[in-house]
Amino acid sequence: MSEEGGHGAADIAASEFILGGQKSGKSRRGEALAAAWLARSPAHRAVLVATGQAWDDEMRQRIALHQFERAARVPALETIEEPLRVPEAVMAASTPETLVLVDCLTLWLTHLMMPPELDPARAAGPDWQDGVALLPEALAVAQGPVVLVSNEIGLGVIPLGAETRAFVDVLGRLNQQVAAACERVTLMAAGLPLRLKGGAA
Repeated sequence: MSEEGGHGAADIAASEFILGGQKSGKSRRGEALAAAWLARSPAHRAVLVATGQAWDDEMRQRIALHQFERAARVPALETIEEPLRVPEAVMAASTPETLVLVDCLTLWLTHLMMPPELDPARAAGPDWQDGVALLPEALAVAQGPVVLVSNEIGLGVIPLGAETRAFVDVLGRLNQQVAAACERVTLMAAGLPLRLKGGAA
């Protein structure tokens, strides 16, 4: 299967990690891979593990727009909303006929590191270190292709706040860990894919 434009999907790897900045085209690439997988066989399924939560009106509007546009682009893409137990959701959804798309790891890590007093659901959720450690295991046991999306936020100036610096550090280490575990790594910039691992884009 060949690339088609900036958002086109190449042949589907057992696992692909898609990195990029805000509005770089990373989610579109994940959706294009899901659409390509669905087009291969009527027996195929594609499941999105959505990690975003609506904390305010702007976020609610943003999520609603994503849902509307995603339904138009990939109508057969099923959605599971899971902000905390992403590795478990990947393992539960994965079958040989199912592509699992996680969008995105950045929001997942944000939820995991959120103080329980700001998010009551955190009190019953996993420790962020345990959650991060379980993700490579989920990739290793997945029966079908897995596509994971994350932000690259470490290219700007060093943040002033200690908590923000800590988050940037942890996300950078998580991205490295996921990149090492995945068969293919793609960096998106201005809607264009740059293959970092797993052959030419």
